[in-house]
Amino acid sequence: MSSYDVFNGDADGICSLIQLRLADPKQTTLITGVKRDIALLERTPAGADDEVVVLDISMDKNREALQQVLENGASVIYIDHHFAGDIPQHNKLTAMINTEPETCTSILTDKYLQGKFRKWAVVGAFGDNLSIPAEKLAASLDIGKRLPELKQLGIYINYNGYGSDISDLHFEPAALYDRLVKHADPLSFIDEDRTGFEKLQTGYNQDMALASDTNAYTKNATTAVFMLPDEAWARRVSGVFGNDLANQFPQRGHAIITEIGTDNFLVSIRAPLSNRQGADEICRQFATGGGRKAAAGINQLPVSELENFIRVFSEYYAN
Repeated sequence: MSSYDVFNGDADGICSLIQLRLADPKQTTLITGVKRDIALLERTPAGADDEVVVLDISMDKNREALQQVLENGASVIYIDHHFAGDIPQHNKLTAMINTEPETCTSILTDKYLQGKFRKWAVVGAFGDNLSIPAEKLAASLDIGKRLPELKQLGIYINYNGYGSDISDLHFEPAALYDRLVKHADPLSFIDEDRTGFEKLQTGYNQDMALASDTNAYTKNATTAVFMLPDEAWARRVSGVFGNDLANQFPQRGHAIITEIGTDNFLVSIRAPLSNRQGADEICRQFATGGGRKAAAGINQLPVSELENFIRVFSEYYAN
């Protein structure tokens, strides 16, 4: 029997898996990638009696692969908060799906484990820009004045997941997971693995400084669109820059559009914090779009569709 852990390479996916494997340590094959690499189940060669855990990737985008894994005889635990579509009914599938905008996979995993490693759930929630739910979780813990450090760590882990491919990242997600899971308490990672923590911190601060010099491509009372160049720093920062803008301007929706080559854009949307709805609905109107209600994206938006996207995005939140 083989075991596979299939997880999003962002903070939410990594922190969810850390909780599970601290609670149930075992040798598994890790299957992950950059944050936008979500068609992961098709890379999972699970067969009869194998065990598969799937964390923080859309069931809708992995439906055919999931059905194949189940037909092969593997059992699957699937925990996620992205749009799922119809959830298959199968005796070997345990699905914990909740698409409400104030939850994430780390919080769902925390509930599943009854809070056994809640500090890591707090880190994951902060990484998904869910500050209020993260603070509510943290209220049950003895963290003292160190809560801002957990928030920083969540943001840095999330930032590390963004890029067109692994070469853009400071750490491969599987390698970062291996580094983090050694610590039952995320504060001990911060204290003891200073090299790892400071590499993430320095990269984040440098890239955000470059992003902060960017002027809006277009903006109004309800939306703003920012254009970033085809450079590694821009690909790394696209998601966390959107989160930062959402926190600064909670009544406004934000789209971060990053050039990828000469023919396409990478799009990252953040719904207004005052109305965490619609990001997934907007992105699913485009061929490679998907995500969740509060945050979503389009992996490849053709240049020819840019103005149409901006119109759809602006009109959605204007209404």
